[in-house]
Amino acid sequence: MDPALLILNFFYWLTRVLMFAILARAILSWFPLDPRNPLVQILDQITEPVLAPMRKVVPRFGMIDITPMVAIFVLYIIQGLLRTA
Repeated sequence: MDPALLILNFFYWLTRVLMFAILARAILSWFPLDPRNPLVQILDQITEPVLAPMRKVVPRFGMIDITPMVAIFVLYIIQGLLRTA
């Protein structure tokens, strides 16, 4: 198999995993979970490197943080670019 194709596949699946992790983190944020919960900590560690820089740019709407939606949208665009490459 072509090494370039392997790299593209890796990044495609990385974006896919990040999208699901961000979605899971957003859904779990609706529930009063202990921040020391291992699942919450793992999701924070996986998604925070993506979400933290975007929070500096994306404004909040009152108490609603739309950063996860924007991040998923950006990752979806990246996936589309990886599929066409």
